[in-house]
Amino acid sequence: MREESEEEADGSRTRETLEALAAGEIGVAEAESRIAGYATTDAGRFDAAREDRRGIPEAVLAEGKRPAETGALATTALETTGRALVTRATPDHAAAVREAVGDAAPEADVDHDEVTRTVVVHAAGFEPPELAATAAVVTAGTADAPVAGEAAVVAREIGADVDRIEDVGVANLDRLLDQVARIREADVVVVAAGREGALPTVVAGLVDAPVIAIPVSTGYGEGGEGAAALAGALQSCTALTTVNVDAGFVAGAQAGLIARAIDGGT
Repeated sequence: MREESEEEADGSRTRETLEALAAGEIGVAEAESRIAGYATTDAGRFDAAREDRRGIPEAVLAEGKRPAETGALATTALETTGRALVTRATPDHAAAVREAVGDAAPEADVDHDEVTRTVVVHAAGFEPPELAATAAVVTAGTADAPVAGEAAVVAREIGADVDRIEDVGVANLDRLLDQVARIREADVVVVAAGREGALPTVVAGLVDAPVIAIPVSTGYGEGGEGAAALAGALQSCTALTTVNVDAGFVAGAQAGLIARAIDGGT
């Protein structure tokens, strides 16, 4: 029996999508996302295929966008993927997302975290992925919580089991040593620290899991605003990976991808 070619399979999927659109089973945005991989809105094009292609859910960066634009993109994300992940959201952005989603999908669950500045929306019945891998997200101090929290949200949305370990900075090593056994249980570790950024280097010398450092833009004077923390992480004498200053999304995505790889190997 002749196997269907890739071109024929694409044609079959396109026809099925058009038939579903004609029958009113899906909307225009979802139809476009199935055929083109993205959905077009007045606020921009949403990459609905990113998770299938890259393993990372597409996020809507609210920073630089008007609240209404953020709400429209979040609604498109919900329609095409079953969820929306919004980062760097102000309370106005979050309110716009809640209003737009409430009109389009009143049964959807909307979770706004003011500390992490994230908004996560799940459609009714959406089942987030679950991976057999744990990501520890560690902070040096309270000021690091917003960036670390963004990383935790992203890793959790990819499917990792996230363990938050707070306020274990090197100003008092006893705080860290009390938690080392717990950190060592993780499959991947994200460490957020500002000022001189020493914590990721110290943690990386104590665990056998991959460590991802997030320099945080705290501190002042010479080397402030994350400059010293970034330089320290890049010059670390222990093996670790470093993302840009305040790049919680990138660190969380990397941790999630590592968790996926570990889950796939179990």
